[in-house]
Amino acid sequence: MPHDIDTSQQALERLLNQIRACRCCARVLPFEPRPVVRARVTARLLIVGQAPGTRVHETGIPWNDPSGDRLRLWLGLDRDTFYDDARIAIIPMGLCYPGRTPRGGDLPPRPECASLWLPKLLPLLPQIKLTVLAGTYAQRAYLGNKAKSTLMKTVWDWREYAPEYVPLPHPSFRNNRWLRDNPWFEAELLPMLCEHVQHALRP
Repeated sequence: MPHDIDTSQQALERLLNQIRACRCCARVLPFEPRPVVRARVTARLLIVGQAPGTRVHETGIPWNDPSGDRLRLWLGLDRDTFYDDARIAIIPMGLCYPGRTPRGGDLPPRPECASLWLPKLLPLLPQIKLTVLAGTYAQRAYLGNKAKSTLMKTVWDWREYAPEYVPLPHPSFRNNRWLRDNPWFEAELLPMLCEHVQHALRP
């Protein structure tokens, strides 16, 4: 009922305000914490990635980078739909930019976020029909011991998890070679992913 939705949304907004004010990792982060998360209780699709990159940190907009462009292409969504938080929730495993490794890549998402906030957030999203898991950290957290020994094995066996979950490689252009070597991903998985996305978002 609308009243129940309003009450639940108020509870979610209070929690989101707490999350956006979180400073639990401030001493180990390279920049001032800026948790990036989007959700409404009416969301039907949940997108789970790793952690914001520098561009996302600067703008506060999740997936606002070339990886996000590729992810939207994979999902068959335009930007307006992708950022419609009444339909799509975006909750990465780490909510703040974690910094860089000595080799130049991003550090893993901070583990504090998942243990501190996910148990409170997910119960407030009761209408989620499909969860897209982009990357190893998301897959291990949501699939648990059902995840395979490697990310690519998990993606290969995606039918085991659909339609509740669809595991994906991270849409980073660092994975271009793997995508070239595995044409089945675009030929088989992506068409079905788009179908699952449209079905999940259907009123």
